[in-house]
Amino acid sequence: MSNDLRKFKDKFIEKIIFFCGILSIIFVILIFSFLFKEGIAFFKDFSPIKFIVGQFWYPASKPPQFGILSLIIGSIFVTAGACIIAVPIGIASALFISEVAPKGIRDILKSIVELMAAIPSVVIGFIGMVSLVPLVRSIFGIPTGLTAFSGSIVLAFMAMPTIVTISEDAIRSVPWQYKEGALALGATKWQTIRRIVLKAAMPGIIAAIMLGIGRVIGETMAVMMVTGNAAQIPHTIFEPVRTMTATIAAEMGETVKGGLHYRALFAIGLVLFSITFLVNFIADLFLGRGKKK
Repeated sequence: MSNDLRKFKDKFIEKIIFFCGILSIIFVILIFSFLFKEGIAFFKDFSPIKFIVGQFWYPASKPPQFGILSLIIGSIFVTAGACIIAVPIGIASALFISEVAPKGIRDILKSIVELMAAIPSVVIGFIGMVSLVPLVRSIFGIPTGLTAFSGSIVLAFMAMPTIVTISEDAIRSVPWQYKEGALALGATKWQTIRRIVLKAAMPGIIAAIMLGIGRVIGETMAVMMVTGNAAQIPHTIFEPVRTMTATIAAEMGETVKGGLHYRALFAIGLVLFSITFLVNFIADLFLGRGKKK
């Protein structure tokens, strides 16, 4: 009877997991369908090429101009800057927590990192606007601290808890036999970490980086507060920028439902969704190659 009950529980849990997986796929398809329905209508009245490569975003002008090249470049500047800051610091922190720090300190550090992930983005954006923006302006001697660089620092701070936590779990999951075998063959602790642990944990670390990038790309409030919201093509990272997410959040409440501006914002969402899907698809390809190797 106990075996039958156990088999029933296993099958029941398996069905629930399968149902949740199918439900997640359905939700993604519904979101894409909604974005596609609202966004594709915009391209009936406006050229897709002009929309992508247009340099000016002036939806209230006569005639309106809906070019999102400046928004795309602004998003790339902020995302790339955040990744350059967050990825090496996050992986190094994960290595320190999992491989170097004593057990007592390790638990404290991990708790602090997990607590950082719970801080609301609007709070981080407010702190960045009050403290970071004036500091960037005074250090670099620029007219304003509301720049892509400030946004990169704020978003790096927001992405690091995700990168550190998942990377640390991936590093901790490396079998201890790998480490002991390397040490027994005469490798130093650093050589073991660099040549054995990092390579074995690389799929999990890549997944952590992609999840961190996903949060950076989709962040709205913190970006709106520290980047200056200037819809212009930046030449350096020390200029104000505007991201696609900030544009949608700032202008959606001002549009007329069903109007050209309203549909243009949904078209931006469609482009953003496509970029996110492409990034995750490329990450899956790299993860698949890593597993084969």
